[in-house]
Amino acid sequence: MDQGAHLLTIDKLMRWEHFSVKVRLTKKTGEPVWVTMTWTPLTDPENGNRWWLCSLIELQPHPAQSKNVLDFRNQSSANDLVTQYTEQVAHLESENRRLRSIAKAVTRDSNEDPLTGLSNRRHFEANVSVWIAALRNRGAAFAILFIDLDRFKTINDTLGHEAGDGLLVAVASMLKRITHSSDLVARLGGDEFVILRPLGESALEISGLADEIIREMSKPFEFDGKSVSCGASVGVAIADKDARNPEEVVGDADTALYHAKSTGRARWSFFTAEMRAQSVATRHLATELLAACERKEFVPYFQPLVDASTGRITGVEVLVRWSHPTRGLVPPTDFLDVAAQMGILAEIDTILFSRLREAVAYLDTAHIEVPRFAINVSAGRLSDSALLHDINVSGIDPKRLTVEILESVYLERIHDATSWTLEELRELGVEVAVDDFGTGHASVQGLLQIKPDVLKIDRQFVQPAAESERARALVKSLIGIGKSLGLKVVAEGVENEAQAQLARDLGCDILQGFYFGKPMAEPDLFKVLNETNGCLWRPTSTVQQSELSINILP
Repeated sequence: MDQGAHLLTIDKLMRWEHFSVKVRLTKKTGEPVWVTMTWTPLTDPENGNRWWLCSLIELQPHPAQSKNVLDFRNQSSANDLVTQYTEQVAHLESENRRLRSIAKAVTRDSNEDPLTGLSNRRHFEANVSVWIAALRNRGAAFAILFIDLDRFKTINDTLGHEAGDGLLVAVASMLKRITHSSDLVARLGGDEFVILRPLGESALEISGLADEIIREMSKPFEFDGKSVSCGASVGVAIADKDARNPEEVVGDADTALYHAKSTGRARWSFFTAEMRAQSVATRHLATELLAACERKEFVPYFQPLVDASTGRITGVEVLVRWSHPTRGLVPPTDFLDVAAQMGILAEIDTILFSRLREAVAYLDTAHIEVPRFAINVSAGRLSDSALLHDINVSGIDPKRLTVEILESVYLERIHDATSWTLEELRELGVEVAVDDFGTGHASVQGLLQIKPDVLKIDRQFVQPAAESERARALVKSLIGIGKSLGLKVVAEGVENEAQAQLARDLGCDILQGFYFGKPMAEPDLFKVLNETNGCLWRPTSTVQQSELSINILP
């Protein structure tokens, strides 16, 4: 047997390649015969099974042996070669099965979210690309539903990441349960889920699915012995033939989601062309806000508060303004919502703390007495330990500070992180105030949980009280709640003498509103303090009381 040809044959078999080789066989009569042995690899397209097809073609007797001829002059050598072939084929089949298994696992891992088992972003966007092509070629319409959990960060922060993961798995299971087999459900990351639904009959079925998601998300989720309420908002976009890529279609659904969240939680919204224009403007604003933080363009504006008994300035509310390089002074209503969505309120607070420190230093140097400053914070900031850090590094005595809590705190249960921050603030000597009391967001139960020192009554109750007996009775009741808890009470929105006198007579301790001064820049505040010697109003009677209160965010 020619060993070189033998090895060549083995090599070809292992490579699973078509090849031919000349071999010499011996007939039963002892007569030698030369044949061409052709090996062809075959694969079953149905199940992937593979085998070799071998064919023999007899050649004329050849007197000389070449290097590529195998000599099968006895049955033993032929059997040996067949055995080796069989063993190599079996080995190749085993390797092939192993590699197919690995390939399937790699494909699954690259397409599947490891936590929930749903499709991941890559797999989802690849399918959206296929549907966009089908939409252009055959008019196969489809919709994208973008789902975002409403309180996931709070749950993650207060109950831990294991609870957060458990909630995500439970939500994924619910979405698979309520969707069709033809739908594609995916988790993009974090608490964001998406659904691709083919549109068979009409868009009405999409609104039904969105309603069902909102309804199911409003129910408590049970897992690991826990009951967690979350809620969700949904944005819906129906793809059109102008869609260019998955990012655009999913982006439209995300824009609709943002619109839904801006109108309140547990809502859904269809995407419209007007939203796209607004989305472009919002993205531009977000870019400008990042630059504004970098350049520290946020400045404080001050509005006086006066003692209801003496008429003297006892505080100033500090309202943030954006000193835009081309648009001038931008009010907070034009950018704070976007800043909150971007998560940069803490950066704005830090900039204002720096500005406030400069103002305090100037006042102290000028011997203008300002005993106390108040900082208005959101619910998110109360659960953020960075707030305590900002206070500690501000250089302002904590005993001269008041933290005003915004209405959003009352929308949720006061969690451990918030309670801890409030307790730490009290330990430092920081005073706690509740803003906009009576608007429906705040509650008496919330007061008992937070245990504030100051209560601020919203302008919508204060302003009509001078003309309406019913409004007056309501304000008196709100003041009574504050007084019964031993709190100082502030009347907001005072705009004339009658309102000021009434608020004082009903028992308010501090008054605030345009009647005593509009928000003003720092130099104007100093001028007012010097020119009036701190007295902006002369009530009938006076009681000595001194306080300064500052709000950083409205």
